[in-house]
Order: sequence, then structure tokens, then C-alpha cells
Amino acid sequence: MMVLKKSRFAGLLACLSLAGTGGCSSFMSHSGPDQGYYPGTRASAKIVSDSDSGWVMRPLAAIDLPFSAVLDTLLLPFDYYRSGRDKTGDSPRERVLRSEQQNHTSDSLSQAAPLVINTSPRHQQ
Repeated sequence: MMVLKKSRFAGLLACLSLAGTGGCSSFMSHSGPDQGYYPGTRASAKIVSDSDSGWVMRPLAAIDLPFSAVLDTLLLPFDYYRSGRDKTGDSPRERVLRSEQQNHTSDSLSQAAPLVINTSPRHQQ
């Protein structure tokens, strides 16, 4: 009887750990700029179908695919909410520019000492 309880616990633990690691593509695609509907599912499917994907990534993406599909389905209202917004402000370039303006990076760089490059013949080889 004790063996059955242990094997049930091990099976439950394996299923929970697999479910906890699933949906990675969906999490990663929803953390960045808006990529439309079902972005995690599309990313996993692209990795599985791409012949240039490595032998390690293809099975992992195949395992992740159903979990990403479930998570993308649960996040459909969020995707719908984000779909009407202007996407130019979400680009990494725009976020870096906004951050530099907020932190006044150009002001602090203008006060920095200039970069001196030693061009003497002794240092050139």
C-alpha cells in the first residue's frame, strides 16, 4: 500500500513539474511588445517545424506547444486589450530612448571625460 502512495506522489509531482515548466513560449512572447494573438503557440510551432532548429529545442518546443496554446487561450482578453494600442512605443528602441530621456543620460554623458585613444606607434602592432 505504501508503494502505491509513493508512486502516486511521484506521478503527481512529475505532472505538476511538467505543467509548471510548460507555456514558456507564451510567457516570453507576452512579456515583450504586442505580437498579436497566440504568439507563444506560433513561436513553438515555428521551432518544431523549422529544420534549422537544434535537436534539443524541437522536442522541448513540442512539449511546450499544448501548454502555450492553453496559456495563450487564457490570455486572449489581454491580447485583445493590447491589440488596439500603438505598437511603436513598445519597440525596444523606443523603450531605450524613453529610458535615456527619463534618466537624462545625454546630460551625464556630455559631462564625462572624452575618450582618449592612444595612437602612438609603440602601441600599434
